[in-house]
Amino acid sequence: MTDWAVLFKISIALFAIVNPIGSVPIFISATVGWSKRDRAKTANTVAITVFIVLTTAAFFGDMILDFFGISIPSFQVGGGILLMLIAISMMHAKHSGTSQTPEEAQTLAERSAIAIVPLSIPLLAGPGAISNMIIAAQQNISFTWHLALVLPVFIVCIIIWLVLRLSVSISNQLGTIGINIVTRLMGLILAAMAVEFIAHGLLGLFPKLSS
Repeated sequence: MTDWAVLFKISIALFAIVNPIGSVPIFISATVGWSKRDRAKTANTVAITVFIVLTTAAFFGDMILDFFGISIPSFQVGGGILLMLIAISMMHAKHSGTSQTPEEAQTLAERSAIAIVPLSIPLLAGPGAISNMIIAAQQNISFTWHLALVLPVFIVCIIIWLVLRLSVSISNQLGTIGINIVTRLMGLILAAMAVEFIAHGLLGLFPKLSS
């Protein structure tokens, strides 16, 4: 039986990590001078790419961990620390370096690749989002649960698509201050999620802490 409350929680966490609203200024600056049709096409490609990346992480992330000999509690702690770093950066209304490096930012000039890098990877479907999906997939090993995880990914990707399609309007309405406020709020939510990930991971690594 699908736990809808857990799926809702995963959706909120994933939305906070991906933070499509905070990516609006980057999307606009990366597509400056483009026609409405070209921006719409780029938004479609970004949403599809993020969906594929995060769905793959949900289904095969555990296999990747097994290949490298990484335990789930260790990954929870590591992923939680990563999410916390991203959250701290977001609460300062900045994009974390864990999502986009200066070298990756330079590829904004490459129109042919902009929808994939850096808009999809690593700006939206970055290490934090991938870590979140792998950790979520470990809550239940059944195929039904892994299939259910497609729902939060799909919902977030639809939101990404809508936000990017309406990016110019959103930017005009919210302005820089409005976007920064949204980014800080998402960062606060993400920080709380990160603490929970770390706590669960530590309990797995050190069971005596629960006694």
